[in-house]
Amino acid sequence: MNILITGGCGFIGTNFIYYMLHETDHDLINLDKLTYAGNLQNLTSVEERYGGKRYFFEKGDICDNSLVEKILHEYDIDMIVNFAAESHADKSINSPDQFIESNIHGAYNLLELSRKHKIKKFIQVSTDEVYGSLDSEGLFTEDCPLAPNTPYGASKASADLLCRSFFKSYDFPVIITRCSNNYGPFQFPEKLVPLTFLRAREDRSVPVYGDGSNIRDWIYVSDHCRGINLCLQKGRPGAIYHFGGNAEYQNLDVIKKILDVMGKSHKLIKFVKDRPGHDHRYAMDYSLAADELGFEPGVRFTEGLELTINWYLKNEQWVDGVKSKEYSDFMESWYR
Repeated sequence: MNILITGGCGFIGTNFIYYMLHETDHDLINLDKLTYAGNLQNLTSVEERYGGKRYFFEKGDICDNSLVEKILHEYDIDMIVNFAAESHADKSINSPDQFIESNIHGAYNLLELSRKHKIKKFIQVSTDEVYGSLDSEGLFTEDCPLAPNTPYGASKASADLLCRSFFKSYDFPVIITRCSNNYGPFQFPEKLVPLTFLRAREDRSVPVYGDGSNIRDWIYVSDHCRGINLCLQKGRPGAIYHFGGNAEYQNLDVIKKILDVMGKSHKLIKFVKDRPGHDHRYAMDYSLAADELGFEPGVRFTEGLELTINWYLKNEQWVDGVKSKEYSDFMESWYR
């Protein structure tokens, strides 16, 4: 089986490639534009061991019609997993055009070409942010209305609706997955867990939006990867599947846990002005994935957090590698 993975040099895509090479015998083709959050060095060991045999890299944009068509034809692609997306909600507020282009136009280009090439299964990796915000009780279900509050969430919701239309109009075998907050190795330091680690390591202030009471459900990235593979194996075309970690925590509590693991003082915490469109709470009902796919999260949050922090501590060369001037300028623009 030849599987095209788009955005495979990003955080979740990288982990998915490692997971699939270890757990399956499929051949993987990785198409990535290598934007600021795409790091080719994530997959150095994969290239050394599997390059030209079970793993192939193509640099490019999912919006590039001729390139995508060439890849589908030359590699005789059977299935596609679309991770490629602009994914930083904060950045989408100031620069939504990039999100519209990649997340909507890119998804459409993949869908249309995949339909023409009769792809056997197309997995659209989406997000819980398409639903907007939850109150203090209840869970997002697959039937919840889409009500995104950021341009990022809106762009992902738009792509999801395109996927639905392709299934309804053309009987195209697309599956949508929506997950809660991922964490784990290789995550670019714009997200909460790696950002907190990086700034605490340098004894710099750790920013907390508002009062830190926003709640997220957390899923360890390997659990998410396993869920996506289950979709490839036995997911039902046209279905939407949720993947959650059953681990709801306030952002402030997550930051405190990271500081405790690192032996750092809570005095590093700095409360900053809340960002626009900041959803209060996300939590996923993944009972459909449990019933139809046999999915259950396997890594407890405290365990996963320690695994993640220890990975960063053991891979400081990787951490320092992503601390480019571009990264520093980007982060300071959001947290100054």
